[in-house]
Amino acid sequence: MHVSAHLDLDVVPLDQEDEVTVLVQVTAPKPKPSALRQPATLQIVLDRSGSMAGGRLEGAQRALLALVDRLDAADNFGLVSFDDTAQVDVPAGPLTDKRAAKHAIAALRPGNSTDLSSGLLRGIHEAHRAASDRGATLLLISDGHANVGVTDPGRLGQIAMAAHRQGVATTTLGYGLDYDEELMAAIADGGTGSALHAQDPDTAGQLIAAEVDGLLAKVTQAASLTITPRHPVTSVLLYGGLPSSRLPNGAIMAELGDLYAGETRKTLLRLLVPGISQFGMLTIAELVFTYVEAETLTTYTVTVPVTINVVPGEEAAGRVPDLTVRAERLFQEAQDAKRQASEALLKGDIAGAEEVLKAAGDELEKGLAWAPNGAELAAEVRELRGYARDSYMDRKRVSKEALASWHRRTRKRGRPSPEPGNSPDAPSSDPSDQG
Repeated sequence: MHVSAHLDLDVVPLDQEDEVTVLVQVTAPKPKPSALRQPATLQIVLDRSGSMAGGRLEGAQRALLALVDRLDAADNFGLVSFDDTAQVDVPAGPLTDKRAAKHAIAALRPGNSTDLSSGLLRGIHEAHRAASDRGATLLLISDGHANVGVTDPGRLGQIAMAAHRQGVATTTLGYGLDYDEELMAAIADGGTGSALHAQDPDTAGQLIAAEVDGLLAKVTQAASLTITPRHPVTSVLLYGGLPSSRLPNGAIMAELGDLYAGETRKTLLRLLVPGISQFGMLTIAELVFTYVEAETLTTYTVTVPVTINVVPGEEAAGRVPDLTVRAERLFQEAQDAKRQASEALLKGDIAGAEEVLKAAGDELEKGLAWAPNGAELAAEVRELRGYARDSYMDRKRVSKEALASWHRRTRKRGRPSPEPGNSPDAPSSDPSDQG
């Protein structure tokens, strides 16, 4: 595992308040060709309420039938479906009888209302039972609003967070244009997974297949980044809204979830540096990256200090910022604009969403001339412009796509995107993977 930290400015002036932006990059190793893959655990929680009729349930069934074929007999697979009640269709365990599993999937039929919380809780229980110490991935698929049982997004997010602490990572797939994106994102955040969006059965199938690809390529699990500021730094801003908690010593622990083979994850943070009255090198923060190796279940820790040089003001005036870090800050601020726009659209504030999206696009355009990743930023500009253009005509779609794009590019940026151009004017793959 390779961990590095890059500062936009590693020199600060004496006795002057300043700020430092830090780009943390974590690259997961690729396994040796001879390495045996450890058994994976995949728990599906599938909405079979009445709204899934009309092709949606059938599309999900086709995708699940295909993924059963791709799993090994030693892999654990389980299926819980729910309408106003939850039922275990395939008990979680080794996939030794694929024919029986496929028969159970094919037998599902649309039912009544949507008790999502019962399905989620039952699925978590099944995943725990089968996974032992190796952890599990839970994929929740739904096209509607939770209208029975626990319906509060915050509470459901807490349920997913508690499950993650016991080794179950949760990803959500919102299907169509009528699901509650706030609720699905809250569950994915709590479970350190992805919040995916599919408008049609074909896209849903591609996204489900991609999640299985990732599960089978997982090399680390339960990864976290702890940021401990050192005196005199007291303020830390973590970009991207990552699931995080503040520790008793003032440190911030951000949950990164699982990493796939060869994946490079980027995390951005900003440190406010008060005026320092002493020349020389100074460590202003300590970054501790902790993860569990999936093959051996061994826990490892990598520590990286964040160090600056305090110099006279006239010397600091000539400093040159790291453009890669500055460009990442532009990128992350654009992602935050997508989230803000989605929230505004959910409230019916279309004009506010359009204003946020256009302003973010304008800021990105200013960086195209100097940013090392100009092509990536240009793709983001096109996406933002497309969202702004379509907000009035297609509010539901833009709200869901913008939130899913924010989630993917702040949580799972180092992974290729399976979505075939869902975003308006966007390329067919996540441009961040180009560099």
